[in-house]
Amino acid sequence: MLLKTIAAVATTMILGQAAAADHPAFKVDVTGTGAPIILIPGLASPGSVWDGTVAHYCGSGKHQCHVLTLAGFAGLPAIKEPLLPAVEQQLSAYIKDNKFNRPVVIGHSLGGYVGMKLAADHPDQVGRLVIVDSLPALGATQVPTITREQLKQQADGLRANMKSQDAETFKAGQLRSLSSMITKQEDIDRVLATSKQSDKDTVIDSMAELMAADLRDDVSRIKAPTLVLGTWVAYKNYAPKEAITAIYTAQYAKLPGVRVEMADNARHFIMVDDPAWMYDRIDNFLN
Repeated sequence: MLLKTIAAVATTMILGQAAAADHPAFKVDVTGTGAPIILIPGLASPGSVWDGTVAHYCGSGKHQCHVLTLAGFAGLPAIKEPLLPAVEQQLSAYIKDNKFNRPVVIGHSLGGYVGMKLAADHPDQVGRLVIVDSLPALGATQVPTITREQLKQQADGLRANMKSQDAETFKAGQLRSLSSMITKQEDIDRVLATSKQSDKDTVIDSMAELMAADLRDDVSRIKAPTLVLGTWVAYKNYAPKEAITAIYTAQYAKLPGVRVEMADNARHFIMVDDPAWMYDRIDNFLN
């Protein structure tokens, strides 16, 4: 038993060191032993937003969690090249280098977009995909007929506006955003403490890329069984649950066999607001 424990610790250290050396677009924290689960956080978020998820899935010897924190986010040094394409390609290489056999990939928000893109561009590398409150075309939620060129123009305007903000205005915007995405103040404060250490240009450029993206056709290439966990309560003053649900189902219409479920008691950070509901849905999906 002791030898197995030592071997598991050694494996974790080696995997973490390899990721730091070979994959500058992200760092990886590895926990547990067993079938791999890759967890990708959202915009400006630290990997620690998945701490509860890691405790739930990777303490029993059944799964090993590989938790990413992306370059430029939460105090990690930024990279010069565009972040999201680099993360996708280096994560594909990470899966290949570590000889993972179709791991589970779970992504939140921007991390859900990265997981989607990975599963579409490298369909044989992903075994199961869980997308936590992310859409194939975030910029098309209000105008589904918007063109790719119009999405790009919209994203360019967002980028220019955000880059013109001074540091205090930008930080105030981060706080307002998190206040609409997380229910409890103590949870907002905890996520903000690390999120505000993110590189401003990386955050803005990644947000603009996300707003310009349209994967509504690309998701048809995904082979992995996919669970989408959405939320609607933050928008209840603007639209009923049925209308918000319809946006999700329409955007994922070309993803074969996708399962879409909507949380009733959680805002955007579902893993923070209602982890028990999220674990129940993922447990059923994985089993």
